Amino acid sequence: MRKPFVAGNWKMNKTAEEATALVKEMLPELQSVAAVERVLCPPFTSLMIVSALLTGTGLGTGAQNMHWEAQGAFTGEVSPRMVKEFCQYVILGHSERRTYFAETDALINKKIKAALEVALTPIFCIGETLEENQASRTAEVVIRQVKEGLAGLTQEQAKGIVIAYEPVWAIGTGLAASGTGANAVVKDYIRSTLEEMFGRQVADAVRVLYGGSVTAANASEFFEQPEIDGALVGGASLKPAEFVNIVKAAVR
Repeated sequence: MRKPFVAGNWKMNKTAEEATALVKEMLPELQSVAAVERVLCPPFTSLMIVSALLTGTGLGTGAQNMHWEAQGAFTGEVSPRMVKEFCQYVILGHSERRTYFAETDALINKKIKAALEVALTPIFCIGETLEENQASRTAEVVIRQVKEGLAGLTQEQAKGIVIAYEPVWAIGTGLAASGTGANAVVKDYIRSTLEEMFGRQVADAVRVLYGGSVTAANASEFFEQPEIDGALVGGASLKPAEFVNIVKAAVR
């Protein structure tokens, strides 16, 4: 059985003071849902304080990005070892990184390998744009992203990765894919590609999340699907009651 997994991506929101208040408001109820792996991903400026607040609570901390080099003259960047000081997870390949910062599949592959080298668990994001979806290119895009993003990994490395399927057209738009539609993408394109690359055992072991306008109202529609193991939550993760209810909906 794959343990349900719900991560909150706060994106570029919350100062350290605001992050502290948000964690303290959500924490008591989130701690009670031990059947779900729960991860909070604040901005870099709040990682230290959020990590301290979550120590010993059963919740994990994740970064929203990182550089692939261990150190060097990369002004403004954060290395894998720096992230590892405060985190167990790191979001890589998010559509906003791909769109606004021109991150390619090859670049994301380098970041995934760098994360694994320091024992960080990548939350690897993939998904098609509205134009690609309307042009019936979902399979082509998703399969390419999986193959190029995970190229060169061993079976053991691949087994530990968390994949987030985020149809780009559903992120921050209020639109969401249907549960059955998202489940079909996971089954037919993501798990089948994982099986082709790493074998059936790995394909069955990898947790695949849904992301894209997940709310407490629609979360159960996705969580009841057999191939979907949780969610990467954006805006709703900034609303304590909403996020808690999403996490509770993930209990199997």
